Amino acid sequence: MIIFLSVLSMQAQEVIKFKPTDGDMTSVVRNALENVTAKDIKLIFEKGTYKFLPNYATRKFSYITNHGNGEKSIVFLLENFDTVEIEGNNSEFIFHGQVAPFQIRNCKRLEINDLTIDWDIPFSFQGDVTSVNPNEKYFEMRPYTEGYSWKLQKGRILFPNIDGFYFAALGSTLTFDKDTKQIAYGALDMSLRPNKVENRPNGILRIYDDNIRKYPTVGTVIHSKGDKEHNRYAPAFQVSNSKNIELNGITIHHALGMGFLFERTEDIKILNSGIFIKKGSDRAITTIADATHFANCKGDILIENCRFEGMLDDGTNVHGTYVEVNKILDKNTIRVALMHFEQMGFEFAEKGDEVWFVKSPNPNRAETNTVASVKVINDKYSDLTFTNTIPSDLKVGDVVENKTWNPVFTMRGCTIRDHRARNIIIKTPKKIIIENNDLSSMMSSVMLRGETYFWYESGNVEDVIIRNNRFVHCNYGGASEHAILKVSPRLGKSFDQTITYDKNIVFENNTIETFDNRIVWADRVDGLIIRNNTIKQTNTEIPQFPDAPTFDLMNCENVEISNNTYDGSVTNNIKADKKSSNKIKIKRNKGFKNLKL
Repeated sequence: MIIFLSVLSMQAQEVIKFKPTDGDMTSVVRNALENVTAKDIKLIFEKGTYKFLPNYATRKFSYITNHGNGEKSIVFLLENFDTVEIEGNNSEFIFHGQVAPFQIRNCKRLEINDLTIDWDIPFSFQGDVTSVNPNEKYFEMRPYTEGYSWKLQKGRILFPNIDGFYFAALGSTLTFDKDTKQIAYGALDMSLRPNKVENRPNGILRIYDDNIRKYPTVGTVIHSKGDKEHNRYAPAFQVSNSKNIELNGITIHHALGMGFLFERTEDIKILNSGIFIKKGSDRAITTIADATHFANCKGDILIENCRFEGMLDDGTNVHGTYVEVNKILDKNTIRVALMHFEQMGFEFAEKGDEVWFVKSPNPNRAETNTVASVKVINDKYSDLTFTNTIPSDLKVGDVVENKTWNPVFTMRGCTIRDHRARNIIIKTPKKIIIENNDLSSMMSSVMLRGETYFWYESGNVEDVIIRNNRFVHCNYGGASEHAILKVSPRLGKSFDQTITYDKNIVFENNTIETFDNRIVWADRVDGLIIRNNTIKQTNTEIPQFPDAPTFDLMNCENVEISNNTYDGSVTNNIKADKKSSNKIKIKRNKGFKNLKL
């Protein structure tokens, strides 16, 4: 085993060079980072394959939003640097077992170029569905064995069965088209905990489960990722409390959570990168969760010329965080609570941040105030003291939103397809541009959804342009109705469900080719322009909701539908309630059978 490691002094920058070896590189990387003395470092990897095992990784308790908190085995722990550069030279990093590849915290500049991330054995259980028997509540499958790790023990499937770890159940399960690797048409998310599993002849397993929502189709690939308490170990990249991030030429074939996760980070670029299944692989999925996720970030976010496929959640999710008022402590201080179990430990605010108060029943942003101090009680509760007195009508159950930490977001030139959930789900009051992308979705392609319920992801949008995109074969999952563009606030019962929430959305010059009816479905929008779009109904699948309207408007104001062209058989082109009909402009549209109120 030959390892070449050198440290060079270049204008106070330490340069560390690595050569590939057959052995575990975790200790080599760890030792190099622990001996760094400069605030500026550059890691250069000679092109090759590098293997990383968990045995000698840094063990550290980690709060990771939308993942499971706990002690993680971290390979690249990069903290408190002024600059970090990593040159991958198109190397392949192969990880094994439960590891968090990259955790970057409190760095002022980060640049990573040209590397591929994969796992030797995926945290997946999958196989081909060979038969179903709803009457006896079982299905049969031929599980994949080569390149996978699982065993049948006492009527239970234990996977991934790596280093002593296995999931409590099959858990989250979904079916895929074997040839295209798309989510199977009409597929439903299922959570499986089989009553028993039997070995059958010719490598077949018979799986009995009383709670199957929808039996899989024979010939599809069925995939399980484990129980929700344990199936989001860590993202490939977790970047927090940092700024000036550029990731270029990064490919991720698998990760034990999201691909790229950013928390309270400023100015981010993801360029010419991808999350997709390795050519020739029989795997059905890439990342266990979102491709990209941004929680309470600010500055400019740019995702450009990227390809995201095979994820088990959204292509991107951009949001802030609502915290709920738990107690009014005095005229300047409130106790707030993080409300979702995967937000515990998240840093909502720091001294100097501005916040909005959102007071039910009105869901819109109201007074602002500046945080003077934060006292963390535990991972759920914090006390916020403000420079000015809090609103006199603020009450327990109202929510607070961070005003300071919201980004401008741009996505252009990307392909997102063949994955679970939405292509793009986004909530920021600053400018959003989604342009020149190729999008195909299991659920809604673009969803705008702030919510004071369940996820508590803030907030309402105020400036959105969705233009020059190509939407092909969308909304093909079977869970519920969706649309190409869906605007649907999800607010708690204390809020008025008729007050407009999102604002100023333009959906223009897009090309849409899909089999189902819904194109735009909007609730509580003030200012919605749908213009110059070309819509073609295809016959690739049977419409799942044939009575749904093309445009569905509820509690909207100031809507314009103009210069759109339609080619298809749908006659139910528009549905609008009284409020939405009051200030709507419909003009110069072509091909619609019934686009009038």
